[in-house]
Amino acid sequence: MPEPITVRRQKGQIWSHVRQKWLNETPEEAVRQEYLCILVNEYGFTLGQIAEEESIPGERGNKHARADFVIWRTLEDKRDGKTALIVVECKADNVAIDQKTYAQGSNYANNERAKFFVAHNRRSTRFFRVDLEKRAPNYSEVKDIPRADASDKEIKDLLSQLKPFEGKEFADLLHQCHNVIRNNEHLDPAAAFDEIAKILFIKVWVERRLKERKERKNLFTVDFLKTQISKSPINSLFDETKEAYRADKIFDVDERINLRTATVEAIVKKLESYNLSETSEDVKGIAFERFLGGTFRGEIGQFFTPRPVVEFIVQMLDPKEGEYICDPASGSGGFLIRCFEILRERIAADVDAQYRSFCDEVEKKKLPAAEKAKRKREKYNALRAQLDPVSDPDAPASRRTRSRIWDLSNLRIYGTDANDRMARTSKMNMIMHGDGHGGVHHHNGLLNVNGIFENRFNVIATNPPFGAVVQAGNVVLRSDYTVSPEARSRYKNEYGEVYDNAVARVEAAEGKPILSLFKLPLRGKPEADPKNDANEEAKKQADDKKLKSLSMKTELVFIERCLDLLAPGGRLGIVLPEGIFNNPSLAFVREFTEDRAFLRAVVSLPQETFTSSGASVKCSILILEKFTAKEAGRFEQARAKALAEITAKHQPEVDATHARLEKETAAAKAAKDREKISALRKERADFDKKIAEMIATESRALLKQRFDYPVFLYEAEKVGISATGEPDLNELYPNDRVPPGIEKTCLELYREFRKDPAPFFVHGLAA
Repeated sequence: MPEPITVRRQKGQIWSHVRQKWLNETPEEAVRQEYLCILVNEYGFTLGQIAEEESIPGERGNKHARADFVIWRTLEDKRDGKTALIVVECKADNVAIDQKTYAQGSNYANNERAKFFVAHNRRSTRFFRVDLEKRAPNYSEVKDIPRADASDKEIKDLLSQLKPFEGKEFADLLHQCHNVIRNNEHLDPAAAFDEIAKILFIKVWVERRLKERKERKNLFTVDFLKTQISKSPINSLFDETKEAYRADKIFDVDERINLRTATVEAIVKKLESYNLSETSEDVKGIAFERFLGGTFRGEIGQFFTPRPVVEFIVQMLDPKEGEYICDPASGSGGFLIRCFEILRERIAADVDAQYRSFCDEVEKKKLPAAEKAKRKREKYNALRAQLDPVSDPDAPASRRTRSRIWDLSNLRIYGTDANDRMARTSKMNMIMHGDGHGGVHHHNGLLNVNGIFENRFNVIATNPPFGAVVQAGNVVLRSDYTVSPEARSRYKNEYGEVYDNAVARVEAAEGKPILSLFKLPLRGKPEADPKNDANEEAKKQADDKKLKSLSMKTELVFIERCLDLLAPGGRLGIVLPEGIFNNPSLAFVREFTEDRAFLRAVVSLPQETFTSSGASVKCSILILEKFTAKEAGRFEQARAKALAEITAKHQPEVDATHARLEKETAAAKAAKDREKISALRKERADFDKKIAEMIATESRALLKQRFDYPVFLYEAEKVGISATGEPDLNELYPNDRVPPGIEKTCLELYREFRKDPAPFFVHGLAA
């Protein structure tokens, strides 16, 4: 084993152990020299086996192509001019390790005839094998590169241990682990899922420690567990994992892994060679959907939305950095995760663009190379801090809480789910995707909690549960709003007085039906007795009496909840059963919505969209934009004016009819004709009801004429998922499966429509 080396720095320079000279410390050079220490200290390569900034002839003899490191298997191979074993491509932290990087590394490896290449920065390290007998693209991801003392057999094993980890493969692996628990422990599917979730969470925690280099040894292996003398090594690791996430309350303090040693070892053996931290977000998301859908079809499967539909809704809503995002029925976290990913990618791209622009400006200046490197390094370090996702308790508070990624992860993403298993899964899913889990709660999504309260969110994306009913007997409990004094103080400091007001609204409803917090349940129901109209308290008592016997479908209540949660001008994307859009009995729901928000788009989905999740209902996507205060004022003004005009139009008929009925009633009273009096009263009640309905219908029609705006309508036939859950053609947004004949996807048409709807209409009708 060679002597350990360390990174050496002095006066803006960094020492190259391979080239044996001081270099100007640019951000790229710092990453390179730090990784050299890993190659020597951890993999055991000697400096003599490594070439740095080595020319790699391109396909046309491009001598400007240089690999960061080229590593030979032995000193003799290097001296004899043989091909190298490994090529390493390093990037600065602000540069994403992506397909472009892989293609570059693969090209270098092919030209060098190397069997492995590495793509590395401090954020990510990916390992690949290159099949030199195939034409490009001929590389596949593997779990690691060989160490310096690797035998031929070990190298061969590494070459064969491919870890492309496609979604189906990962889902199959999760199913295998799930089946091991069910078969060995005879647990039902839900209990078996809980146990695999705990073990997966341990793996995520171990990988995070390895990635942050707080732990040098992989603790998630069967070999490690067998060396431990504790009664239950896996529970010792679980205790450490729970402690690391103690503030998030993902698991109860006394919760344990309730599996026998042999079962634990069988599962760890299946998972230990995979790296979830380095597995792409798409792969993990697809795997969770397949796993959850296959394991809990019709039970938990209904809580998540197919990825193509999630992608489409998020792109339609177009979340921006700094906006508050929520899903009040978050399920496995699909909408929240995709919002997080998109914004994280945009932040990284913006930081990269800022750095490249700065470097271009520096290069134009007549400065010494050392000064240019210094300026680049300083700018890079300032920008890099914006990508730090970790809140380090030892770091200054300013650095700990000001990072753009930290802000996104910890302050912008919120969700709730009433199902404790789903809330836990959502948190775990988000942690595996990079974080943002802190705002996710196991809680009734219809009630305020932590940072989830009215008029707060700029973006809401959700697929509320269908078919369930909020009953009058579902009342607000003290436990629905009670938190520890420490938590309440923390929330008060974070959100201010609005948090106290939000909790107070729930406190005031303790013991009352949850429906009492909403206005929609009383819409479309018989009005209170007119004699009580002037008495607000009497009217309130009448409404409370009605609520005690009312019930309402959950998805309808969630429409009002989402509108309440939105800040003025906020956008909502929600999946709803199609009956809500065309059922005459639900007109009051549509009017309630139109009174509060612009209807921007309705996209009808095929019948089979949710079949693979165990649901057969045909759905549409509704995109809304809540009125601003100014827009709400303009709407109310238009509504009041329309109502006044239509009321005035019918007033002569009302006056004449009332006068006639009053005259006839007076005569009937004089004649003491009770039957006639009763008939006249019924006639008046029927007339008043008819005229009220007429006025409401006509004033609504007039209001729509005067408060008119275009609405985007689209009926999709192919949305990226088949009835069996397999990938399919997708016309919703630009992708590599757009159906033949589709020139523009739904998303592209919608964006054109929002800019200028005129071309979409022919003679006043939608084209």
